Amino acid sequence: MRATPERLARLITALDPEGSGDISKPILDAVRAVPRHLFIPPVGLVVEEGEPYLIDRKADPGTWWDTVYSRSIIVTQLDDGATELSELRGDSTSSASAPSTVADLLNHLRLEPGHRVLEIGTGTGYTAALLSHLVGDQGEVTSIEVDPQVAEQAAKNLAASGTHPRLLVGDGALGHTDGQPYDRVHITCGIRTIPYAWVTQTRPGGVIVLPWHPGYGTSHALRLEVQHDGTAIGRMVGYAGYMMMRSQRPRPSEDPPPGKGRRHYRTALDPRALDQLGASADLAIGALTGLRSHTTEGADEDGQYVRTWIYDPDDARSWAVATWRPDRAGHGVQQVGNRPVWDEVVQAYTQWVSWGEPHWRRYGLTVTPDGQSIWLDTPKRVLSST
Repeated sequence: MRATPERLARLITALDPEGSGDISKPILDAVRAVPRHLFIPPVGLVVEEGEPYLIDRKADPGTWWDTVYSRSIIVTQLDDGATELSELRGDSTSSASAPSTVADLLNHLRLEPGHRVLEIGTGTGYTAALLSHLVGDQGEVTSIEVDPQVAEQAAKNLAASGTHPRLLVGDGALGHTDGQPYDRVHITCGIRTIPYAWVTQTRPGGVIVLPWHPGYGTSHALRLEVQHDGTAIGRMVGYAGYMMMRSQRPRPSEDPPPGKGRRHYRTALDPRALDQLGASADLAIGALTGLRSHTTEGADEDGQYVRTWIYDPDDARSWAVATWRPDRAGHGVQQVGNRPVWDEVVQAYTQWVSWGEPHWRRYGLTVTPDGQSIWLDTPKRVLSST
């Protein structure tokens, strides 16, 4: 069994439904030319809606091939390699990203033959192969991977595909000075704080595209253009959920630690609403407060619940949790620490509403040697700086 023309055609149709033209022809041609199956292990883990499951090329080749040439994300590593995929549980730390997201980010790079490209996060090597097809395979592409085992397998995958980008093992946050200035920098891991090294290693007029994870709510595709004054400025251009860069991962503990002096009260605001406001509200709340959030669902002796956790990333003692339960008129809130994080989020939400609920496309980011700032509509209207 192999990558039949029908499977490949279905993938292309999924990337470019009804020939919409949203994805450029060169990228679609690259997807046709680079066999995705060469970058997928014999056993992979699919973690989507419902229960996670394995695809096994030997045991069930039909499902394996169909999944490989679909829009599915295929996890290739759990817990930095400490957990076998067969366990079906753990933190996903390397994967073959969804082809639609890969194509979308490449589209925002606006690549041209001969461009020098720096890729941060080699992963399976699939994107490096696509980049090489798009810009050239004579040293134009340099790709950095932090995990030696992942890098070793990527090198084998790329060799099997007959593609030869320059492969390095190291900390991608540092970039790579040998080869700069780059025309394009492509990031394939989630980033909260953008390393300035990427800006200095990109030529004026060059482009950096990355999955930006502000920490509160949805993550975004961010396209930055490097200016002659050494800054990089750009806007949100879509959505892009990727695993965080290892040096920027959040604290290992998912739930904030116990704290003294808990304040208990009830609120009429459904905490699920804060998790469902959408990208534009998330951007405003994250920018105005600098807080982090996540939501958990489950059941206990009191029945079903949805809990929204909000916490200060710089002070583990300041956090809040709001709990929704069905058929309850009000919702319980617990708040701990000197910083009233729940109140700040509610105030930020109110501020966003007062602005007229601006769309997420109106937000942007500026990166300078001193840090990064989030702005609305224009770089002069700064919401926060870090």
